[in-house]
Amino acid sequence: MTSVRMIIGDVKVTVKPRDTATAAAILEALPFTATARTWGDEVYFDAPVSAPSEADATDTPEAGEIAFWLAGSCIAIAWGPTPASMGDEIRLASPANVWGDAVEDVSILASVPGGASVRVEAGD
Repeated sequence: MTSVRMIIGDVKVTVKPRDTATAAAILEALPFTATARTWGDEVYFDAPVSAPSEADATDTPEAGEIAFWLAGSCIAIAWGPTPASMGDEIRLASPANVWGDAVEDVSILASVPGGASVRVEAGD
């Protein structure tokens, strides 16, 4: 498999997984469904995965990096400021493992309302 497809509300995001233990755990859990939640310029949702903190876990991912938020067992996709940010930085609530990279500009997720349905599945 070369990609993961996320359908979040009416938005589709293609993710290229990285070679990490967290990515392997997420790939193993596919397919799954969830409900989107929003927090500033971030969409996040539950994932049926648990993972230890990886050496490069961060709370300040770059736009387009797909993270697994350790404290909440959620996939987190941020593209701009959140309530935890200082200025315009992207800041998650706490550290997360970056497990993939979005093909599309993730700011398209700004149109996703809290409560939207989510499906995560194998891509092409």
